[in-house]
Amino acid sequence: MARQHIDVRVRSKASPTTIYGYLVDGESWPRWSPIGSFTLQQPGPTEREGVGAIRIFRTGRVTSCERVIERVPDRRFSYELLSGLPLRGYRADVDLTPTPDGTEIRWHSSFDAKVPGTGWFYRRVLTRFIRHTAEGLAARGDASAVPS
Repeated sequence: MARQHIDVRVRSKASPTTIYGYLVDGESWPRWSPIGSFTLQQPGPTEREGVGAIRIFRTGRVTSCERVIERVPDRRFSYELLSGLPLRGYRADVDLTPTPDGTEIRWHSSFDAKVPGTGWFYRRVLTRFIRHTAEGLAARGDASAVPS
């Protein structure tokens, strides 16, 4: 079984601080992504949605359970999939790089399919989903960056 990799990059006019604020706020995700709902199943030991927090996201008939595994303020947000898809070792990192006009958002992940021969399928579906999610995050950031 070949390990699958996804790498999506988008840009926002918002600062890394603004983008990071949306990433660490699971309740905001249904407003800017294809995700239908969010529940915090278990807060982190030191921060509500800090390292160790377990977050539940529902999209249609799919319910995914994810654990926050790394937070570097304004630079990186990482999580691992605990359940919800037939994948093994799924880890996603969202890296934020300042640019002269905002932020580059790099959402990259890797995983193994539990069922041999299905990795390409999940890579294709998840690439599309992650692209829509990253584009939604960038657009939400852009809306915040517009002076009122």
